[in-house]
Amino acid sequence: MKTEKITQVIKKITTERKKKGYTFDNMAYELSITPAAYRKIETGETKLTLERLFRIAEILHISLANLLEIGNDVFQQTNNESATGYQQKIENFYQENKDVYEKLLQSKDEQIVLLKSMLLKS
Repeated sequence: MKTEKITQVIKKITTERKKKGYTFDNMAYELSITPAAYRKIETGETKLTLERLFRIAEILHISLANLLEIGNDVFQQTNNESATGYQQKIENFYQENKDVYEKLLQSKDEQIVLLKSMLLKS
C-alpha cells in the first residue's frame, strides 16, 4: 500500500515536470544534485525525502496537497447505530492537529520557563 502511494506521487511529479517542459537537468540544478541523482528519485531507486518533496512542489509550482492528491479526500464517520454520518475535509483534520500541536508547544515553553526559574532559586 505504501509503495503504491509513493509510486503515485512520483508519477505525478514526472507528469508535472514534463508538462512544464523541465528535464532531469533542470530539476537537478534546482535541487542542487546531479541529473543522475534526480533520475534515481523519479525511478524510485532513491527515497524521496520530505525536504526534496517540498522543494519539488515549489519548483513545479504545484501545491503539496495537489501533488499528494489529498485535497479532495474526506473522512467518513458514523455513530454506533450508523444512523447519521458526517464528512470532514482533510484540511480541517490537519488544522485541528495543528491547534493541538501549538498548545502543546506553548505548554512546553511555559514548563521550561518554570524550570529555569526554579533552578535559579536553587
